[in-house]
Amino acid sequence: MDGKQLAIPFLALDVSVATVKESTMIKRFLVIASVSLACAGVTLAQNTNQNGNSSGPPARTRTVSPKPSPTPVKPVTKSTDTEAAPASGPQTQRPKSATAAAVKPTAPSTGVLGAFDRIIEGLQRANVDLVTSGYWNSSSLVLFNYNGSVTKGWAQMRKNREAAYPDIKDVKLDIRDKHVIMLGRDGAVVTCLWTQSQTYKGQPDTASGRMTLVFKRVGNEWKAVHLHTSPDKPEPSRIPASEQMPPTSANP
Repeated sequence: MDGKQLAIPFLALDVSVATVKESTMIKRFLVIASVSLACAGVTLAQNTNQNGNSSGPPARTRTVSPKPSPTPVKPVTKSTDTEAAPASGPQTQRPKSATAAAVKPTAPSTGVLGAFDRIIEGLQRANVDLVTSGYWNSSSLVLFNYNGSVTKGWAQMRKNREAAYPDIKDVKLDIRDKHVIMLGRDGAVVTCLWTQSQTYKGQPDTASGRMTLVFKRVGNEWKAVHLHTSPDKPEPSRIPASEQMPPTSANP
């Protein structure tokens, strides 16, 4: 009986020791498991944060559009008579060139009046060459003279003037009421009244009348192709009866 009673306490002690060991192992296992779970949780959290950062919206990039290149401005060249001088010095005058100068066209009547004036100048100077150069050098030239005669041809006209002009001195010729009428591009008529005083063979000589000159363009010059001059106060005896003016009756 005593032997069995002594054996029971040792068995209980062994069971108690085994239970304590098992409890200690379980606690260690729980601690290890808790630490493992905690570590796993931290790792999972880090991965989640990394994934969240990587899956977030991409960084905003700034797009800079290239600036358009400036369009070159064409220089404007102004036609001026002066050339720009350096800023530090005064401006200098540029001489006008003959080609740059604008040439105004000459009216046809200007050329006709110029030819008429040369003939008048020749009469005033009693210059045969100057007078005859203003007429058409042709046998078809016709002149109705102041004295009623007719001269035909340029050669006869020059011969008559060569014979008369040496005896004429101190010529004064006044032209009035000069008019020019253009007949197209190549023809013109000049009319005028005239009064002439001179010394012929030592004696004073005066006359007045009307004159018509017909001009034609010959090459680049104007030449007189016809002259008609007549007295402005003809002698009554030379006027036909059909052309005489009736006498004016005196007032009572």
